Amino acid sequence: MAARHALEAVLVDLSGTLHIEDAAVPGAQEALKRLRGASVIVRFVTNTTKESKQDLLQRLRKLEFDISENEIFTSLTAARSLLEQKQVRPMLLVDDRALPDFKGIQTSDPNTVVIGLAPEHFHYQILNQAFWLLLDGAPLIAIHKARYYKRKDDLALGPGPFVTALEYATDTKATVVEKPEKTFFLEALRGTGCEPEEAVMIGDDCRDDVGGAQDVGMLGILVKTGKYQASDEEKINPPPYLTCESFPRAVDHILQHLL
Repeated sequence: MAARHALEAVLVDLSGTLHIEDAAVPGAQEALKRLRGASVIVRFVTNTTKESKQDLLQRLRKLEFDISENEIFTSLTAARSLLEQKQVRPMLLVDDRALPDFKGIQTSDPNTVVIGLAPEHFHYQILNQAFWLLLDGAPLIAIHKARYYKRKDDLALGPGPFVTALEYATDTKATVVEKPEKTFFLEALRGTGCEPEEAVMIGDDCRDDVGGAQDVGMLGILVKTGKYQASDEEKINPPPYLTCESFPRAVDHILQHLL
């Protein structure tokens, strides 16, 4: 890992770290206030694709989190940017609540397949339509490729298994725009004026949050909430800089040891 610099920025995952669906992680609101009281830039990064940024912001504000829209960087944001760069017409396999983030994007006569978390669309007929487009040469873009995610009741399949099925069936490779891709973390930091060595990432996913962040030179803190499973910290190399019980404990460590 590169030589450490003074900490300037903290990237925070949302689902599973600050909240789980419509319930905040205990103590997270107060911990965020304490973190904002320090001399660091705070940004929120998420692979959530089942709702638009506006809906996500409303959910967080209802939970009494003090967050601004321009502080949130999502994989939907990254996907839209890629579609605009490539000037393509996507078949959007995303949750209906995520569609506002693609307003103005032409989707008739699609020549690209875009997949996010969309349980209501993951059935044979729709996936077969995507399969045919890919066989005709359409590129595949994965907004989100997580293996699973945390719901109120239990863990549930993420979009990753469905993306992988289409890759396997069509002998193609998806372009992935979410964590743990290096470009995602670098784009999230862009505008902060900070280098990766000046930042720390807090999240509940050992691979996508912590592993991805550490691959670009950040410190990674794994929290034991959300999708965390016992011994997750042993699944990546190098291991997390720190593993702790929750976001409030991660903030405690930052304030006491990194500033």
